[in-house]
Amino acid sequence: MEVRIWSVPKPVPPATHGYKYSLFFGRPNARLVAFDNERGKGDHKHVLEVETPYVFISIARLLKDFRDQVESVKGAKI
Repeated sequence: MEVRIWSVPKPVPPATHGYKYSLFFGRPNARLVAFDNERGKGDHKHVLEVETPYVFISIARLLKDFRDQVESVKGAKI
């Protein structure tokens, strides 16, 4: 598991918040859960092989949502 969150001087478009983040859970060569935002793509998450938009509310909510998703994937047969 790796969690990185930066405060940035300007939002990373198309986001309107002042953070850049990358949250990862997986194993070598296997991304099981990831939440991140990147220029042009915005806030989104990856769960197993599926990528979907993510609505950023706050850092606390981001960490909770990530933790909840990790727990959900850990409980599934993967």
